[in-house]
Amino acid sequence: MGKTIIISNRLPVKIYKNNGEFELKQSEGGLATGLGAIYRQADNIWIGWPGMEVHTNESKEEIAKRLAEINLRPVFLTQEDINCYYEGFSNEVMWPICHYHPTYAKFDPAYWQSYQEVNAKFRDAVLQIVEPDDIIWIHDYQLLLLPGLIRAVHPDITIGFFQHIPFPSSEIFRLIPWRIEILENMLGADLIGFHTFDDARHFISSITRLLPVHSVSNVITYNDRPVVVESFPMGIDDKKFESMPGEQSVVDQINELKQSFDGFKMVLSIDRLDYSKGILQRLEAFDLLFQQHPEYIGETILYMIVVPSRDTVPRYKELRDEIDKVVGNINSRYRTLNWSPVHYYYRSVTPDLLSALYSMAEVCLVTPMRDGMNLVSKEYVASRTNNTGVLILSEMAGAAKELIDAIIVNPNNTHEICQAIIQALNMSREEQQQRMKKLRSVVSKFNIRHWVKIYMDRLNEVKHLQESMKAKHLIRDSRAILEQEYLKARKRIIFLDYDGTLVGFQPEIEMAFPDEDLYEILKQLASDSSNHVVIISGRKHENLEEWFSQLPIDIIAEHGAWTKNQNEQWIQLPGLYDHWKQDVAQVLERYVDRTPGSFIEEKSFSLVFHYRKVEEGLGDLRAGELVNDLRFITADMGLQILPGNKVIEIKNIEVNKGKVALRWLEDKEYDFIMAMGDDHTDEDIFKAVPSEAFTIKIGGNISAARFYLRDFREVRRLLRTLTFISSETT
Repeated sequence: MGKTIIISNRLPVKIYKNNGEFELKQSEGGLATGLGAIYRQADNIWIGWPGMEVHTNESKEEIAKRLAEINLRPVFLTQEDINCYYEGFSNEVMWPICHYHPTYAKFDPAYWQSYQEVNAKFRDAVLQIVEPDDIIWIHDYQLLLLPGLIRAVHPDITIGFFQHIPFPSSEIFRLIPWRIEILENMLGADLIGFHTFDDARHFISSITRLLPVHSVSNVITYNDRPVVVESFPMGIDDKKFESMPGEQSVVDQINELKQSFDGFKMVLSIDRLDYSKGILQRLEAFDLLFQQHPEYIGETILYMIVVPSRDTVPRYKELRDEIDKVVGNINSRYRTLNWSPVHYYYRSVTPDLLSALYSMAEVCLVTPMRDGMNLVSKEYVASRTNNTGVLILSEMAGAAKELIDAIIVNPNNTHEICQAIIQALNMSREEQQQRMKKLRSVVSKFNIRHWVKIYMDRLNEVKHLQESMKAKHLIRDSRAILEQEYLKARKRIIFLDYDGTLVGFQPEIEMAFPDEDLYEILKQLASDSSNHVVIISGRKHENLEEWFSQLPIDIIAEHGAWTKNQNEQWIQLPGLYDHWKQDVAQVLERYVDRTPGSFIEEKSFSLVFHYRKVEEGLGDLRAGELVNDLRFITADMGLQILPGNKVIEIKNIEVNKGKVALRWLEDKEYDFIMAMGDDHTDEDIFKAVPSEAFTIKIGGNISAARFYLRDFREVRRLLRTLTFISSETT
C-alpha cells in the first residue's frame, strides 16, 4: 500500500506574517481535525492553497519548506486565480446552484476558464508526487474536475471524492453551461461521497439524465469502470467538545456570560454570513415571538453570531445591511432598560467562547435554508454534557437526517420556527434529557473518526471489487494468446449470445434480425470441422428457428427453456410450467399502462417487460418499482427476476444459461471453450464453464468473464479473424 494524498482547496493550517516571518497556525475546522491523523502519518501528504497570495520565489520556497515539515504541500494561486476560480466560479456558480439559488449564479466564461486552469494546477501538484499504489482523496466543489484530470494520466489509481455541500436536483444542476464537463470529470473518482442520500440520489439523477451512462442502484458504469456513489454523514470530534467545558479558560468565559445574561433564557445562533443560512427568517421568527407572545419580553434573548464572509461582494453586503436593519428594528421596538432581545455580533469567535456559549444556551437555533451537513448542531449536542438543552434544526440541513430527536422545522415557515422556540423554552427537563441522550449517542457514535474510517474502508472495498470483477479488454497480448489456443485446439465449442453480442440493439426488437455479414461469419465459423457453434439466446425459439435453422449449429432459446441440436427437433426443458403467467401479466400490464413506450413480450415460459423506448429516467424508475413489486408477488412461485439491458424478464427458476451450457459440455472433451454475452444471464455461463475457458463480456468490463469487448462490431471482428487464421493453416 502506498501513501494517502489528501487534496482540498485550503490547507489545514493558516499562514500569516508576523514581524516579517511566516507563522503557521492549525485550523479549527472539522475537516482539518478529522483528517489530521491521516496526513501526519508516514509519507502521507495534504495538498492545498496556503490561503494567501505569495509573490516571490524566495517566499514560496520558504513556505513550502515549512509546510513539508508537517506533510503539507502548497499550490500557490495568483490574485486572478482567487478572484475568478475561487470567488468567481466556486462561489458565484457552484455555491448558488448547489444551494438552490440559481438566480444568484453568474455564468461568466472567464470564471470557467480559470476554474479549469486552477484544477490543472492542482493536478500538476499531484502528478509530481503520486505513485501507482497511492490513494487520492479529493474534497469539495472547488475541485470537481480534478478526479478526471488525474484519471486521464493514471487510469488505474485509487481516487475518492467527497462533496461537503449539497448536490442539487438535476433540473437545477443542468442550468450550468459546463455541466457535462463537470460530471464527466467527477466520474474520474472510484467512490463519490455526499453527506446525505438525497444528495447522492440527485447526483445519480443528473448523471443518468445528462450523460449516456448506465446506472444500477448506486453504481454508475462509465468508460468501462464502475463508480460507486454513497452517502457518508460527516461527524465532529465529539470528545473535544465534551471536554472543553471543563477547561479553565472556558469556565472563565462561562462565568463572564453569566454575569451578563444570568436570569435570561438564551437562544443561540451561529452562522457564517451567507444567504443559504436562513438568518433573516430566523430574526423574523423571533420578531413574531415577541409580537404574539409578549410574555417572553424581558425573559428571552437571541445571542446571534454572524462570522464575516465575502462582505465586499454586493449580494453579501446587502445581506449584512439587511441583518443590521432587522436587528435594529427588533431591538428598538422591544428593548427595555435592562434587557435587549437580540445580542448581535458580526465577528469571528474563539473556540473557548464558542464552547462557553454551547454550555450556556438553553436552545440552539440552527435553521439554514440548505446545508450539506451543519456541524454547529452536532457541536452543541456534544457540548451538553449534562444532557439538557434543546436543538431546533432545519429539515434542509443534512444533520436533520441523523439528529431526528431535535425539533425539526421548515426554515421558510417563520410561524413554525416561532412555535418551536416556544416548545423548546417550555420543554420539561425530563424531555430535554430524553431527547439529548439520544442525540448525544448519535453524535458520539458517528463522529469524525468514524466518518473517515467508513469512507476509506468503502473506497478500498470499491477498488477490490473493481479488480476482482474487472475483465481485461481483449486486445494485443490477450488476443494473441486466444488466437494461439484456438489454432492449437482440435475440438472447440463456442457459445454465442445474440442480442447485444452478434447484433446491436434496435428500437424495435423485431428489427434486430441477422444480416448477411453475420450469416457469412457464422457459416465460416461452423464450416471448420473442429468447431461446435452454439447460439444461446433469450429469444423465442420460433425466431431462432427462422433465422438459424439452415446453419450447421446448435441453438438454445429462451435462456435454456428450448434446445435444438443441428438437424434435430426442438426439445423443451422438462418440468417447466406457465400457469403463473396470468397473475404476473396483470402486474406488467399495469406498468405498461403507466409507462408510455413500454411493452410486454411473451415467450413460452417467461414474460418480458421492455422499456428501451421509454423516456430516459422514467424507464429505470418504473423498472425499479416493478422489480420490487415482483419480488413480493413471485416469492413462492419458483420464478426468478432478471434485469437486463432495458428489460425485466420473469422466468422459471430452473431456466439458466449456465446449467444448459454445462449439459453441452458433458462427456465431451473440448480443448477450447469460448463463451460470449452481454447481460446478467450470460454471467451464469461465465461462472459455469471451466476457469481456463475464454469468457468474454460484451459492452462492459465488470463481469465474471476473463475478458471484454466493447460492442458487437468488436465481436464480429474477432470471429472473422478466427475464421481467417484457421483457414490459413489448413
